[in-house]
Amino acid sequence: MKTRLYTPGPTMVPEQVSLDMAAPIIHHRTPEFSKVLQSCHEGLQYLFQTKNPVLMLTCSGTGAMEGAVVSVLSRSTLTLVVRGGKFGERWGEICAAYGVPFVPLDIPWGESITAEQLEEALAANPGVRAVCLTQSETSTGALNDIKTLAAVVKKRNALCLVDSITGCGVHELRVDDWGIDVAVTGSQKGLMLPPGLAFAALSDEAWEAVKRTDLPSYYLSFAKHRKSWEKTTTPWTPAITLLTGLARALEMIRSEGLEKLWERHQNMAEAMRQAVRTLGLPLFPRVPANVQTVIALPEGLEYSRLSKQLFNVYGMKTAGGQDQLTGKILRIAHLGYLDDGDIVAGVSFLERALADVGWKVNSGEAVAAAQRVLARTPAAQ
Repeated sequence: MKTRLYTPGPTMVPEQVSLDMAAPIIHHRTPEFSKVLQSCHEGLQYLFQTKNPVLMLTCSGTGAMEGAVVSVLSRSTLTLVVRGGKFGERWGEICAAYGVPFVPLDIPWGESITAEQLEEALAANPGVRAVCLTQSETSTGALNDIKTLAAVVKKRNALCLVDSITGCGVHELRVDDWGIDVAVTGSQKGLMLPPGLAFAALSDEAWEAVKRTDLPSYYLSFAKHRKSWEKTTTPWTPAITLLTGLARALEMIRSEGLEKLWERHQNMAEAMRQAVRTLGLPLFPRVPANVQTVIALPEGLEYSRLSKQLFNVYGMKTAGGQDQLTGKILRIAHLGYLDDGDIVAGVSFLERALADVGWKVNSGEAVAAAQRVLARTPAAQ
C-alpha cells in the first residue's frame, strides 16, 4: 500500500529532489559545493522576497526561532509574544529560556489576532521593542494577517519576528515590502524536503540588532552564519545532501512562480474545505490557513479510530491535535508537493474511512464538491 503524507510536516518529497539527494556526496569546502550554496542563496531570496541574505541552518525550524531570539534580541528587549497556539507559545518559551523579558498576548486557540488587539497590547506596553508573531499556527490551522500586523509593529518602531515555518511557500510572504525584520521557516514544510534545515531572513534593522545583542550563542549565532555567507560557505559542517535537494526544490518553486504557488495552495485548500463541509463536518479555525484543513470532530467521531482507519486501510497519514486539542481535531494538510489529484484522492479516502467508522456518508458527494472547486480554478486546467 502506498503511503501518502497529509501532514503539516514532514511533507512529501518530489522524485527529482530525492534523486539529487541520492547522488554521490561532495565535500562542503569545495568550489563545487559553493555553487550549490549560491544557487540556494538566490532561490531563498526569491522565496522570502528579500534583497538580504537568507541564512541556512542545520536544525529544525525551532532552531531558527531560537537563533532569532539569541541573535536579534537582548536581555533588555521587552518583547510582546502573541500566543494563539502551541507554536506561538514556543516563542515565549524560548524567550524565557534566555531571560528575555516578554509580555504574553493570549489569543483563544483557533482564533487569529486582529490589528486592533495588537495595537491595544502595544499601547498598554509602551516599552515593547520586539513582537513575535506566527503566520500559520500549525497547531490550530489559524492564519494571521502578517502584512497588516507587521505594519502595526513598525509604527511602534519595534522589531517584527515572524514564524513562517508552515506559512512560507504556501501563503504570500514579502519580507522587505512588509517590513518584517526576521522570518523563519523549515525544510520539511512548503519547501518539500526532509527535516533538517531551517532558514532565517533578516532586515537591515535586524542585522543592526545582531551587533548589539548581549545574549549567549554559538552554533545558532546569526553573526557567524552571516560572516560565512559572505564567503559562500558555512560556519559548521552543513547538511550537504539536504542542501543539494534544496537547490532543486527552489528551482522547482521558481519555475512555478510564487503567485501560482500561492494560488495552487489556495485552490487545494478551498477544495478540501468544501469537501469537509459537504460531509457535514465543522471546520475548527475561524480564519483557516491554506496549509491544512482542520476538522472539529463532533461527538461520536473518535479521532484515534478515524485516523487509524485512514492510515492502516488507505495509507493516508494525517495529524491530530496537541495539548488542549488532543483528540478534538483532525488535521489534513495540503502543502508542498501536492496537486489536484492528491486532493481528490484524499477526499475519497476520507469519505471511505468515515463510512467505515459509522459516519453517514453519501458516497461521492464530497469528491464531487472538491472537483467542482478544482475545475473552476486555473491550477486545474
